[in-house]
Amino acid sequence: MATFNNTDLAAYKDVWVYCEQRQGKLMPTDFELISEGRKLADELGVNLCGLLLGDNVEGLAKELGGYGADKVYVCNSPLMKDYTTDAYAKVICDAVNQLKPEVVLFGATNIGRDLAPRCAARLHTGLCADCTHLDVDVPNYVEFLRDVSTLDVDNIQWNMENRNLKMTRPAFGGHLMATIICPRFRPAMATVRPGVLKKAPVDQAKANACEVVMLDVALTDADIQTEVLEVIKASKKLVDLIGAEFVVSVGRGIAKDIEGGIKLARELAEELGGVVGGSRATIDSGWLSADHQVGQTGKTVRPKVYVALGISGAIQHKAGMQDSECIIAVNKNPDAPMFEIADYGIVGDLFKVTPLLIEAIRAAKAAK
Repeated sequence: MATFNNTDLAAYKDVWVYCEQRQGKLMPTDFELISEGRKLADELGVNLCGLLLGDNVEGLAKELGGYGADKVYVCNSPLMKDYTTDAYAKVICDAVNQLKPEVVLFGATNIGRDLAPRCAARLHTGLCADCTHLDVDVPNYVEFLRDVSTLDVDNIQWNMENRNLKMTRPAFGGHLMATIICPRFRPAMATVRPGVLKKAPVDQAKANACEVVMLDVALTDADIQTEVLEVIKASKKLVDLIGAEFVVSVGRGIAKDIEGGIKLARELAEELGGVVGGSRATIDSGWLSADHQVGQTGKTVRPKVYVALGISGAIQHKAGMQDSECIIAVNKNPDAPMFEIADYGIVGDLFKVTPLLIEAIRAAKAAK
């Protein structure tokens, strides 16, 4: 990879999204990132470009245009049929070196978490990992701070010409939110937590208008230090919290009868056609596995209905579910913070209230 001056900020433009594909299928995080990237590109007044790597994957490119990409750069090579860090990092860095984007986004997936730091190190730029919010436009960022922070934003002197990407992520175990910028080098790079960004509706006209550009790939066997001999998929049943329309979560309130509380949550979730989640306390206590965790240090969800059983509503938990369409809270403590964001609040013992909810849902189904 040729050297370049990544401190010449004016030479860099456009927002890029690395679009992850596995076995010829785009990942859900791609659509979330393209949707968010569209907003950032509009704020910067530049193009939004997808970056798609693999073997014969150009057929996937137009779908990215439907979510807002102006252009998709496609890098094809038989050596990239299976993901390897060496191959993908080299091709991405070569493309960045050639075309000079000012922002590059990755999903905080297993591959994204592996690939993004390697690229950032080679490109001698910064990387903010596991972001939950992105902004460029300063007024938009100020409004975001007004809603989520205790800062007196009206008495701060803001630099309205600031074009730096403002990358917000949890810090100190989720006890506070930190916003990080990369003011001296380009591109600014970030990995973004899956599920925290809203996916835009598909626009077929935009998909048809999306430009697909095939990039030359300079990749040889000598560039790759590992060889994939076989891909074996392990079958493990995990909770799909991000894709669920109904989530029933339990908190420390089930402590007096842990098995009974989880059983009630599962029965209620089954009647709703949803899944069971949990607060960090339930995961740390070993009552539920980590794939059930909702919150800043867990998964961010936006279901149609979120039921919180015995969850007090710590700020870390609320940050992971407060954008749900409807929130129902059940708690014995009438002053529980969860009631502040709940659409419907029930003050009472979850072990008494939940069976009544289950019966009411069954009766409503039977009446149809």
